[in-house]
Amino acid sequence: MRKEVIYERIIEQLKELFEKTDDPVARMATINALLYHKIDYYFWCGFYLLKDDELIVGPYQGPLACLKLAHHKGVCWAGVREKKPVIVPDVHQFPDHIACDERSQSEIVVPVFGPDGSVYGVIDVDSDKLASFDETDSCYLQKVVGLIFEK
Repeated sequence: MRKEVIYERIIEQLKELFEKTDDPVARMATINALLYHKIDYYFWCGFYLLKDDELIVGPYQGPLACLKLAHHKGVCWAGVREKKPVIVPDVHQFPDHIACDERSQSEIVVPVFGPDGSVYGVIDVDSDKLASFDETDSCYLQKVVGLIFEK
């Protein structure tokens, strides 16, 4: 099945589920569960939340995560700094990559914007295969995280 179709189905499911609560943590947990279990190349899927200029792990699915990311290093911080998605086909080629799990081979990070338009955190997705992510993932993940604070 094409990626677009899978993502569209997930978005429809999320919209229906999100009618029950507008709590951002509940929504992030639900996003992770659906993405992780519905998309076969997702090895790890989770949120890192910006708190007092630190990136702290939030809801996630997959192997054990880093609790706090090294300050201003790695792909997640690049997403925060640039305020746009970052696609990394080979994490071993990314300067200052933070390896929470050595099996990670490729990664995508998409910023999450809070209700005031500032960066609230990021969704971080890892794959245990090289070059798993592309512009389709980026486009749809932006739509998915856009639902977190939608009323």
